[in-house]
Amino acid sequence: MLAIVCPGQGSQTSGFLSPWLVDDETKSVLQSFAEASQTDLITHGTVSDEETIRDTALAQPLIVAASLLSARALGLSPETLAGYGEKVLVSGHSVGEIPAATLAGALTEEQALKLIAIRASAMAEAAAAEPTGMAAVVGGVEDQVREAIEAAGLAPANVNGPGQIVAAGNEQGLSSLAENPPARARVIPLKVAGAFHTQYMSSAGEKLAQAAGGIQPRDAVVGLLSNRDGEDTREGSEVLSRIVDQVTRPVRWDLCMETMKARGVTGILELLPGGTLVGLAKRGLKGVQSLAVTSPDDLDKARDFIAEHTA
Repeated sequence: MLAIVCPGQGSQTSGFLSPWLVDDETKSVLQSFAEASQTDLITHGTVSDEETIRDTALAQPLIVAASLLSARALGLSPETLAGYGEKVLVSGHSVGEIPAATLAGALTEEQALKLIAIRASAMAEAAAAEPTGMAAVVGGVEDQVREAIEAAGLAPANVNGPGQIVAAGNEQGLSSLAENPPARARVIPLKVAGAFHTQYMSSAGEKLAQAAGGIQPRDAVVGLLSNRDGEDTREGSEVLSRIVDQVTRPVRWDLCMETMKARGVTGILELLPGGTLVGLAKRGLKGVQSLAVTSPDDLDKARDFIAEHTA
């Protein structure tokens, strides 16, 4: 069984879309995505520096567009995935839940790109209201890590798997946590500009809910794991509701991986810009094969990987 997963914010790197734009057809697709998301994806995906694309308003459309672009290059769509039946499921980490919902058929590409433009700008605005951020706490004992996060006045925004919880909150709290890390744990600042998946994003959640009111989602045609709780959620309105609520709720990627294990997933394919979720799977889903799409050179391997794990 195959799980197709879409990465979240922080997975973008400077110039990561450059190899994809050699092909005129792919460049045309990205230009159409740029128009729908009202973001200059070509410039920011090829020449903009790391600091520029760290901006939430740019990072989120880039990541969603990249996942959809690589899915197209692999011939992945709701129609093709439906043909695999129960041999495939999709999921996304944080903002990756939007392209995942698109691949599952709950949203169209246009709906996804318009929605991400609103989500990104609203979250950037909320982040600018007060200096906040996120840091991964790697290692340690989970109970002690959670206690240290709470003691620093922070929230556990992402539970990514064994040995990794992401703390979020104000800069003072993040500094305090870094200076007093839990035993046998490291605190690693993340390339994001706000305390996502916490109440600091309440204003963004309100704006996203308003935008979602104008969208008519459809039911997913394949298994779609929600990162709220790892549940397979296919009813269209529930999928959209969870995407909205996710802005202020913790991401439970650990529960998504637990569901993948329970469902008998044998292979995890991470779409562009791949790498982060494959890394988590190697620790949390030992023995499950994985492959990350990082450049067009990976497409043939990815096609073979899809065929192997849906046979």
